[in-house]
Amino acid sequence: MLISLSADKESFREINFKPGLNIILAERTKDSTGKDSRNGLGKTSMIEIIHFLLGGNITNTLKKPQLENWTFILKLRLNDKDYSVSRHVTQRSKIVIEGDFTDWPIKPDKDSEGRSIISNDDWKRILGKFVFGIRNESLEYKYAPTFRSCISYFARLEESGGFLKPEKNYSSQKEWDIQVNNSFLLGLDWTYASKWQILKDRKKILSQLKTESESGLLRDMHGSLGELEAERIALEGSVNELKEQLAKFKVHPQYKKIESDSNKITELIHENVNDNISDKSLLNHYEKSLKEEKEPESEYIDKIYKEAGIVIPELVKKRLKEVKEFHKTVVENRRDFLSSEILSIKNNINRRENEVQILSEKRSNLFEILNKHRALDEHIALQNRNAEMVSQLENIKRKIENMKKFEEGKSALNIDLELIQQKARLALDERKKLKEKAVVLFNTNSQNLYSSPGSLSIDVEKAGYKFRVDIKRDGSHGIEKMKIFCYDLMKTQLLSEDRIGPNFLIHDSVLFADVDERQIAHAIELGRKEAEDKGFQYICTFNSDNIPEKDFSEGFDFYKFIRLKLTDGSPEGGLFGIRF
Repeated sequence: MLISLSADKESFREINFKPGLNIILAERTKDSTGKDSRNGLGKTSMIEIIHFLLGGNITNTLKKPQLENWTFILKLRLNDKDYSVSRHVTQRSKIVIEGDFTDWPIKPDKDSEGRSIISNDDWKRILGKFVFGIRNESLEYKYAPTFRSCISYFARLEESGGFLKPEKNYSSQKEWDIQVNNSFLLGLDWTYASKWQILKDRKKILSQLKTESESGLLRDMHGSLGELEAERIALEGSVNELKEQLAKFKVHPQYKKIESDSNKITELIHENVNDNISDKSLLNHYEKSLKEEKEPESEYIDKIYKEAGIVIPELVKKRLKEVKEFHKTVVENRRDFLSSEILSIKNNINRRENEVQILSEKRSNLFEILNKHRALDEHIALQNRNAEMVSQLENIKRKIENMKKFEEGKSALNIDLELIQQKARLALDERKKLKEKAVVLFNTNSQNLYSSPGSLSIDVEKAGYKFRVDIKRDGSHGIEKMKIFCYDLMKTQLLSEDRIGPNFLIHDSVLFADVDERQIAHAIELGRKEAEDKGFQYICTFNSDNIPEKDFSEGFDFYKFIRLKLTDGSPEGGLFGIRF
């Protein structure tokens, strides 16, 4: 329950709340001009500040530069104890708390000034525990009720789309959040809504996998099971064929060396053959020279002299003999040299021919080895090819397995969805009295506003809990807004009877826009009555020209419930006491 709302600035118009009905009225004064407006006086800002002090995000209004040094203060009753909560507009990560924390599961710390402070996240956990009884076990669920989402059903904000549908508190609210928090607030088993969403997540993942498969983005899921099986059979045949080739493959450990040796032997054979060709040509020349080599004939000189009638002197004869002897020696030496060279060349030729024969036999043996065996790198290449195909085969098998799991996953998901739907129906039947109580309260609330009662239906469908609210049209305006009023009031009534919940319901003036005056009057009176009977606060804001004074019941004094009157005649008349 709220006690008061204030700020650390004197210009702020403090609001003191009381049990039962509380009216914040925006009034046009006689001094205001046509340019003045009651919009911006602070009716909605009051709700935004309360949210801010209850752990909410800062709104655009509170981000105004004129408010950057402001601290707002909310006094409230929590778990039958009074507390004061302060939060600075810019330094908003920490909350300053005054009160008794002995039963708090999370204790505040002391700052340098000796104040008790707590983080905003911890403050929301404390509020969740003491306001709605949210247990720590709930945190184990991926999708669970939270204080912030629940409290937004009791203080809706137009800025976030809070007045669009009864079961939604903001326009972009997820379906799981709607189901979880509404079922929780109505006393139903909200864990089924949480489990439902987990199954929906699984379904979404499977749908994404299928979509990606069909678009070619996910290769593992591409194709049908039949196509993948055909590909598997073809690959298995290729792998078996390669295995047979590898089994017959004979690798000589020194294949490359043998191949290199055989090439070197071939080179040596070619060298020897070429050398023999050169030596045989030289041998032929030497043998021919040896045959043509002759000693000099001195008798030929004597014959010439005699024919000329000249007698050769003895000295000349002596010299000729010496020359002949010398030449004879030269010829003999040349013959000896040629004979020696010829023998050497023949020996070299024979040696090379023998060497060629030996090398040829050796090369032949090496060739025989090479013909019977294959290179190691060829074997490695074949092994690599085999490994690649085996990998492809394993990949295909994995694709087949994934496809089977995908199909099995779809079947299992459908089964799980069907089972949880059945269990949720049983759980709803087990809490039939709670469901019926909520339905009766909503119908009664709507019947207080209209001639025909509305209807609230709570059902279990394939997508989870379904909440439907309806009020039959009878020519009145603003029925959609009154559905929200009846729904919110019903939740507040339920929680107040169980002594849990925030013990307040706040409605902005926008809720009553376009609503017939008669229904506005009925709604205000009904809110006041239920608040007093059930012990909670009904806080609403109004514009003075929207007060249905003629439609109130006799004896109902609207004005005695006004806690703050905002005027547009001067800046001091607004909530903040300043204009911006």
